[in-house]
Amino acid sequence: MTDGQIKKEDSRLNQELARASRLPARFQSTPGLTRELVIEISRQKEEPEWMLKKRLRGLKLWEDKSMPTWGPSLDGLELNKLSYFVRPDAEESRSWEDVPMEIRRTFDQLGLPQAEQKALSGVGAQFDSDVVYHNLKEEWERLGVIFESMDVAVRKYPELVQGKFMNHCVPIGEHKFTALHAAVWSGGTFIYVPPGVEVTVPMQAYFRMNSERGGQFEHTLIIADEGSTVEYIEGCSAPNYSTSSLHAGCVEIFIGRNATVHYSSIENWSKNVYNLNTKRAVVEEGGTIEWLSGNLGSCITMLYPCSVLAGRGARSDALGIAMAGTGQHQDTGFKAIHLAPDTTSTIRTRSISKDEGRASYRGLVQIGPEATAARSSVNCDALIIGSGSGSDTWPTMRTARGDSELTHEARVGRIGTEEVFYLMSRGLTADEAVKIIIGGFIDPVVRRLPLEYAVELNRLVELEMESTVG
Repeated sequence: MTDGQIKKEDSRLNQELARASRLPARFQSTPGLTRELVIEISRQKEEPEWMLKKRLRGLKLWEDKSMPTWGPSLDGLELNKLSYFVRPDAEESRSWEDVPMEIRRTFDQLGLPQAEQKALSGVGAQFDSDVVYHNLKEEWERLGVIFESMDVAVRKYPELVQGKFMNHCVPIGEHKFTALHAAVWSGGTFIYVPPGVEVTVPMQAYFRMNSERGGQFEHTLIIADEGSTVEYIEGCSAPNYSTSSLHAGCVEIFIGRNATVHYSSIENWSKNVYNLNTKRAVVEEGGTIEWLSGNLGSCITMLYPCSVLAGRGARSDALGIAMAGTGQHQDTGFKAIHLAPDTTSTIRTRSISKDEGRASYRGLVQIGPEATAARSSVNCDALIIGSGSGSDTWPTMRTARGDSELTHEARVGRIGTEEVFYLMSRGLTADEAVKIIIGGFIDPVVRRLPLEYAVELNRLVELEMESTVG
């Protein structure tokens, strides 16, 4: 596909998605957050009493806690003007044909039906505050795998959900925005994989934040029991408005003994969105968590997926890419908390800053007193394009053990004229040369994605680069 065709296709897609932004809602809360709204959310969802208590505790902590005093400025986020609960005029369905046409058209443009036609285990779709579609293939249901919307799971599987929902993985009072999330969360995904079951093809969920001055607060809870394996991929998007919106989701992952979870997310929010996610995994003996994070769009992103290595031999591999352009600050990174012997973590990130955008790496590696022979490696590479762009690295590494092994490497570079000239001497234009260099820079991330996501990430990066090299 040529550059002109890419631009034309992107313009058509934006027009289609903009049409969906005018869809009516069956319920939209008035701006601001009140106790009455929190109770109403719980009432509409027909939740058990224990969940309402969690919500009200979150509201109290939200009111008590102050805004973050570090990282990018959140002054432009007008919290009192947001609608915290917006329900589309649609019920959750297991049949794609039963989803209302206008909502279906939005996800058609994002590729959901094509994704489901491939060999996927399960597919979910959320529109604003509600999941509108969720389906798991029967072969996995027969093996005891559960793939439900979080709203359904709270009512249907309390024995699995209640003890794990915002308790010791991501506590309600972790910070101001986890407290807000606890109060108003809606939608998201629940996955349970029984002992010894290996789900050999990915599960996917798509999150569309559609309302102006809205908020999306989905909750994802994944439980991989002993010896199991699962891969889960999330995609996120929103239309572009002149007013700010907030995305403050939460992901909690519990990985049992010798289990493995591959978690990938591509977040392509519009540039009016404040993306303030919290993601964490607790990994038991011999377990593995693999994070893959792609962050594009949004005016501000603050996202630091965390691995708590709680059992002997637990492992975390984290790989991330962030891209910041005009008016954007991507403040991203990873955390690894080593609590047990022989634990291992690796963190590799790539960031691109252009057109006065800023990309920051902010990470933490902490090795506790019981984590004998723990090992951690951190590698951060940044590419700066243009004189006004910037990159920062804020690594924190702490150890309570003399036998631990910690390494950190950070590099910042620019695209050199010699590299461009060399490629031009081989018959490429300057634009093509820059794109090839950037493609090579992000390749360690892209190659880890399933093919269709790799193609999409490359396409998104190319579109972001059009204003720079076009």
